[in-house]
Amino acid sequence: MTLSVVILNYNVQYFLEHCLYSVVKATSGMDAEIIVVDNASVDGSVAMVREKFPQVKLIASPNNDGFSAGNNLGIAETKGQYVCLLNPDTILGEQTLRKALEKAQSIENLGALGIKMIDGTGSFLPESKRKLPLISAALKKVIGLGGGRGYYQNDIDEDGEGSVGVLVGAFMLFLKERYYEVGGLDETYFMYGEDIDLSYSFTKAGYVNYYYGGTSMIHYKGESTAKDKAYWDRFYGAMEIFYKKHFPSSALVEGLLKAGLWILKHIAAWSHRTKKPKVLPVKQRYLLSEQFALREKLEGLPEFENLSSLSKSRAFDGAIMQSLLVMDTSYMDYQQIIRLMQELKNSGNRFRIHPKRTNFIIGSDYSDQKGEVVQW
Repeated sequence: MTLSVVILNYNVQYFLEHCLYSVVKATSGMDAEIIVVDNASVDGSVAMVREKFPQVKLIASPNNDGFSAGNNLGIAETKGQYVCLLNPDTILGEQTLRKALEKAQSIENLGALGIKMIDGTGSFLPESKRKLPLISAALKKVIGLGGGRGYYQNDIDEDGEGSVGVLVGAFMLFLKERYYEVGGLDETYFMYGEDIDLSYSFTKAGYVNYYYGGTSMIHYKGESTAKDKAYWDRFYGAMEIFYKKHFPSSALVEGLLKAGLWILKHIAAWSHRTKKPKVLPVKQRYLLSEQFALREKLEGLPEFENLSSLSKSRAFDGAIMQSLLVMDTSYMDYQQIIRLMQELKNSGNRFRIHPKRTNFIIGSDYSDQKGEVVQW
């Protein structure tokens, strides 16, 4: 088998369902398998996968042992030469996996490959391509200095490609044998930092982490976790594990490291708490669908009253501004949806997606806060 897609899930049933619809389409005709590892969810995720995706291999873990341990359970069961780790709060285009795999196969000394990610507003997520995190660079990023220089790989265009220091765990494609060669995901980490650790492990072994902007995906960043005190404790605790593991030093340097991480954690928590995202009011509401029943369902909800039908040809007109667009996947494919979101970004537009044969729609108006699931 050529490719195994491993998705680790924890209590994001509707995002997982939507993700799986896109992955099933993306793997159609490929020599591929899909594996879902569930980390003891209590929201009906396991029952949903069993009922709606019988072709997916499901591993229902009785415990939540974290990101690394959960993914390692799935990778141990893979049959593919290549493995793609994928977050459940993502959506792939129909050609995404084919293009990513073709690029990966063309790189002889590949460590891991990542692709262009956009958030729920259609905006590029700069963490798609990062440098190895130094404390000085992280501090500047948190307090808003330098525009992410030293933290993000800004020398590579978002639609370009090239070697990078760190890839994000939301999408990482690699050879299974090389994964085990470098030690795989370190289970010392519970959540956060594992992708940085794995990226650096590939680098230390002489392999190249590669960013490929020739294909893209949606990542509803922040859907699986809340940015509370526990989040910051885990995130910066993971950074401490990383630095101690890869950069052993004297007691004095370790003390300075702890102090630096403590400062970063508290500045970041304060910065997020005081942030007030601005979203423009909606002037027009559009529905891209041929389903009259869907229109009736949505117009029964206050947010979606006065929906106007919008043809696919008109949809790619950049004049659409400050509008709410509801896109039906029975009418548009995921490639079209991802392209539309990128073309109509930064114009006050909001986007919602309805996976066909479901009673919910999903969307997100922010890059770092929980997305929205609307059911009927």
